[in-house]
Amino acid sequence: MQPRSVCELKKQVVIPKPKLLKPENDPLHIIKTRKITHGRPATIAGPMVRYSKLPFRQLCRQYDADIVYSPMILAREYVRNGNARLADFSTNDEDTPLIVQVGVNNVADLLKFVEMVAPYCDGVGINCGCPIKEQVREGIGCALIYNAELLCEMVSAVKSKYGDSLRLETKIRIHDDYEQTVSLCKSLCDAGVDWITIHGRTRTTRSSQPVNLEAIRYIVEKIQEKKVPVVANGDCFKRADVDAIAEFTKVDGVMAVRGLLANPALFSGYETCPWSCVEKFWYYTLEYGGLPYQLLQHHLYCMLENMNLERRLLKEMMSIKSTGELIDWFDTRFDFKRFGEAGWAEASAVPYRVDK
Repeated sequence: MQPRSVCELKKQVVIPKPKLLKPENDPLHIIKTRKITHGRPATIAGPMVRYSKLPFRQLCRQYDADIVYSPMILAREYVRNGNARLADFSTNDEDTPLIVQVGVNNVADLLKFVEMVAPYCDGVGINCGCPIKEQVREGIGCALIYNAELLCEMVSAVKSKYGDSLRLETKIRIHDDYEQTVSLCKSLCDAGVDWITIHGRTRTTRSSQPVNLEAIRYIVEKIQEKKVPVVANGDCFKRADVDAIAEFTKVDGVMAVRGLLANPALFSGYETCPWSCVEKFWYYTLEYGGLPYQLLQHHLYCMLENMNLERRLLKEMMSIKSTGELIDWFDTRFDFKRFGEAGWAEASAVPYRVDK
């Protein structure tokens, strides 16, 4: 038999189909029904650059996060660079419902990106809210809320190809003129978007300033005839915030981001991060692998700081340079249990060793 050309072989490659969406892993179904089935809005762990990796996503799911996002992935790099694909996205069968967020500025890259990730996620979210200047200059993130025609073209292209086999979301910020945001949202609904997440800050609003819930409520009221769900994002730092935000804005879901970084158990009602989060995070990190040491260290710092760990111990932990040394440090300072041990991931308070 004669060897076949590369072109001939490429023609025979079978592209995996999108995952089959069932009610339990269909993000749109979850957002629409959580108030009926659970008596609360859908709870969503939003995308964090670098930090929403697989181990942290699984941790949030253990504490009542209904839907979890990946970090924003740049479409152009992902579709062209194999190393970027290895570094930016990993998943497993338990990583669901999952929304993969993408930074993109053209239809072609978006369609290629979606084709690559669709078999491994339940939906794709277009980032229209990142205010970083470098991204905005590239026409990514916040730039898209000022380019409604392109954004709606991208939404329509994906939904025309995939229909209800893949969910598509847009995460936007508000304009200074609310009516401009209302107009954008109506256009997105007409283009076929499955739901819209609204971060209640403008492109230039600092995160230290309060989120504008009034704006979110106004937009929800103005687009309600479109019957497209809305998720509110911004200033969700405790379980009570979920209900307060949903009640005030009348949204269908509430997204937390910074609050979950400090306390991944936020949605379960813990006022501060429980020790169980620390032990579970260690387990998922070591079980799945691939998490850079600096991210592991920073996640632990955020959780332990939220638990009011002594400052000298936090400083001591941040001076450690490797995973092995960090495990030894935890064993020395705390009653640090491993998966399978009695009492693993059951404690709430920091289990200091007496000789710490």
